[in-house]
Amino acid sequence: MAVPITGIKKQQLTEEQLKEQKLDNLKELLSENEEAVNQVFSIMAELNDIGALEAAMKLLEAKEEVAHIALGQLTRKPVTNIINNLMGVAGALTELNPETTTKLIEGLNTGVDEASKALESNEKVSAFKLMKMINDPDVNRALNFGVHFLKGLGKGLKE
Repeated sequence: MAVPITGIKKQQLTEEQLKEQKLDNLKELLSENEEAVNQVFSIMAELNDIGALEAAMKLLEAKEEVAHIALGQLTRKPVTNIINNLMGVAGALTELNPETTTKLIEGLNTGVDEASKALESNEKVSAFKLMKMINDPDVNRALNFGVHFLKGLGKGLKE
């Protein structure tokens, strides 16, 4: 009768066998992805031809100096002002209703088109014509919007 198995011996590969196994895996991977490997080498050759690889190497060699310069530039007052302004604008944009913003931009585009047509006609606007235009529903709507916008802006500036 056979002797029962009491333990499993794990086969320990030597360092040389591990290297050989890794090389075999690499050979298989290269042969399966030959087109991609060729493209990578083509890209590397192009980067080398234009000097980009050398520039990248020099950048990596001088990484501490480059980081110091970059941080120095980022902490300048104009740059911090830009960052703060962008954050403020981004915060304000998140508060706006997208439908209202879209409607306002469409209205601005239409207004610019109308203004361009008026410039081309070179028509003179008299005081009487201006008073008559106030009764136009579109002009009145824009004036109403503008007056209320200015009122809201004034309230905001007061706070």
